[in-house]
Amino acid sequence: REYMAAVLLVNAAVLGFLFWFLLQQAGLPWNPTGVPNMSWDLALHSAASFTTNTDFTHFTNETQITQGALTIAWPLALFLSPATGLAVFAAMVRGFVRRDGTIGNFYVDLVRTITRVLLPIAFAAALLMVVLGVPETFRASVLAHPILGGTQSILLGPVASFQSISLLGTNGGGFYSANMASPLANPSAISNLFGTFLMLLLPISAPFAFAGVVRRRSEAWPFVGTILIVLVVAVTLFIFYQAAADPALVGVPGLLQTSGYPVGQEVRFGLSGASAFQVVSVYANVGANNMLIGAISPGAQMVLLFGMFTQSTPGGAGTGFGMLLLFAVLAIFVGGLMVGRTPEYLGKKIETGHVKWSALALLVHPALILVPTVIAVVGGFVVVDGSTVAVSAHTFTAVLYEFTSESANNGSALSASAFNDSTPFFNLAGAAVMLVGRFVPIYAMLKVGEMFSRQRTLPPGPGTLRTASGTFTIYLALFLIITSALLFLPVLAMGPLAQIL
Repeated sequence: REYMAAVLLVNAAVLGFLFWFLLQQAGLPWNPTGVPNMSWDLALHSAASFTTNTDFTHFTNETQITQGALTIAWPLALFLSPATGLAVFAAMVRGFVRRDGTIGNFYVDLVRTITRVLLPIAFAAALLMVVLGVPETFRASVLAHPILGGTQSILLGPVASFQSISLLGTNGGGFYSANMASPLANPSAISNLFGTFLMLLLPISAPFAFAGVVRRRSEAWPFVGTILIVLVVAVTLFIFYQAAADPALVGVPGLLQTSGYPVGQEVRFGLSGASAFQVVSVYANVGANNMLIGAISPGAQMVLLFGMFTQSTPGGAGTGFGMLLLFAVLAIFVGGLMVGRTPEYLGKKIETGHVKWSALALLVHPALILVPTVIAVVGGFVVVDGSTVAVSAHTFTAVLYEFTSESANNGSALSASAFNDSTPFFNLAGAAVMLVGRFVPIYAMLKVGEMFSRQRTLPPGPGTLRTASGTFTIYLALFLIITSALLFLPVLAMGPLAQIL
């Protein structure tokens, strides 16, 4: 409870500061373009978004946010939100090796995470991004002269340092509204590849850190294997759907589709490079975009949705692996029941409390998605240009994607092409979904870690389930996939599957 209280206190302070900053940004320093204050509901949604590592934006960076917010307010959250996730991960993992009922001190974990992990790597990454062509300056804008004549003011700023921690910390917020599709934030295929590496660095490192703490190096590989199985399948399916013909145009007489589904893609990255970045971004709960998700094929949208349903392959910094550990606890419990073994993991028994808190963390996610989606669709809150619209399969997919992204603390968006999401309903409902979707699973992770920390470690016996094996890797991957599919198959049938069929 003390650890969770400290988590809530620090994050409440960040939320309050961001909320105040956005309400007062017009009168604060570094506002050369005269950006007005945000409405209170949009400010609350934006503050909750960056506090919870979601970075889901209902505003346009170039016209609704000041240079001060981009340089002072947002970077504060870009460091503290992933540091919170990594600190919670460290506390949960301690439960597997301690026997005194303690899981550490949040403030110590937070400071160590920022100073020893995030700051050094983000600094080095920012320097490399500058070398790759990403701007890093305190100049607010530059005047360009397009080839067709006239002038254009292009937003500048400390883009490299912003994007480095945004990708490294699995935040996903962009300095530009186009995010990583902007040629300034992501100039080339090399910077695109480097961004993909940055997004995977911390989530993929988590299983190895866990194995090091429990002093069983082989325990990392089942989790890494599960993550790689899901990622490889997801990237393959995404490329397949993007390379296939548009299902809406297949029946048009005389129309021959030979170029796949290039709508919304940045061709300078290539199909494979763009697809790998986008899938990794969503599956690592980063949410950065290098393409227009609302314009890609329905099948590719479904692939991205599934990544947010699992939240753990590999998931966000710290919390993603925490969710995967909770999946493992449930998988071991179910597997033990099926073969008549006492379920235990790393020498510690899995008891009723572990199962209850693990199940709560996993079930709160579909509830936060399905309930507001139904309310939005049935209640007439889906509007375009101020008028309620009939909800088509694509519009339903967009609403489903909105709340899925917010509940998973992902941040990627599909709604811009389907409806207006910057309304009081979507701002307030989205803020609530993000906050609950962030801190309820965190509390469940801490509770599971605390309960394990009160147990003594048992020696392995003849009935102990071997988790460091290929069999368990495949079992865990199938358990995760089947569980997520069963929870969300009906809504997928009403959205992207309806568009495909």
